[in-house]
Amino acid sequence: MKLIKNALQATLDKGLDRLDAQMLLLHALGQPTNNRAWLMSHDTDELTLAQQQTFKSFIQRRIDGEPVAYITGSKEFFGLNLAVNADVLVPRPDTECLVEWALEVIPTAQAVTVLDLGTGSGAIGLAIKHGRPQAEVTLVDASQAALDMACSNAALLGLAVHGLQSNWFENLPSEQRYDLIVSNPPYIADGDAHLAKLKHEPLMALTSGADGLDAIRRIVQDAPRFLKRSGWLLLEHGYDQAAAVRELLLAQGFEQVNSHLDLNGIERCSGGSFIGRKA
Repeated sequence: MKLIKNALQATLDKGLDRLDAQMLLLHALGQPTNNRAWLMSHDTDELTLAQQQTFKSFIQRRIDGEPVAYITGSKEFFGLNLAVNADVLVPRPDTECLVEWALEVIPTAQAVTVLDLGTGSGAIGLAIKHGRPQAEVTLVDASQAALDMACSNAALLGLAVHGLQSNWFENLPSEQRYDLIVSNPPYIADGDAHLAKLKHEPLMALTSGADGLDAIRRIVQDAPRFLKRSGWLLLEHGYDQAAAVRELLLAQGFEQVNSHLDLNGIERCSGGSFIGRKA
């Protein structure tokens, strides 16, 4: 006989994070992963053999480095519950500062057009649509599998958005213009030591050239052709890339260029408004 409290303690003894262990145990038991109070009130319940085996397999996957979100199949972001799998990056709390900034530059009642480049699970674009229902949001990704996941999340959340498979701006109509373009592009340098901890996530969504800025350079270069006058471009980037991204934006003619901090006080996103080329 194995009780819930014993199974949980055995996992903690292996060095697994308590929250991870609780979420995985709840998932193995068919309970909502945020219902930790349930575990406390049922800690003397007996696990079936099948539940024990399922929990054991989840724990081994986590020990091997697989994100909890991939094991449970979901991740909360900006108050939205998103389905995720290995085709998309796991949405991270650091990215919420990008959504907050986007909501700041979008008037609460004005109809606007928004483009989410490299949408992945749809986290950024769907959070914006949820916060600004009047916005017309287009989700773009080079990966059809990722785009399918984003559009599925939109349907599950009841959020009406457009989806387009495209490598950045390549398949967008040349006449299309947006009030806001947002992106969390790949920004890790090829061969970076941190990649070893991210082996389960899609590499194409992580790395971008020798300094990690290749995708950002391309977006900054091409974005003005798809922005309305005074439209905004907001980008997430690495912890040490803010100054370089601001320089790229300024060199391309963006104004009001600045950076915003994430939950850890790190300059996590930078952006600016494009007025147009000066004579």
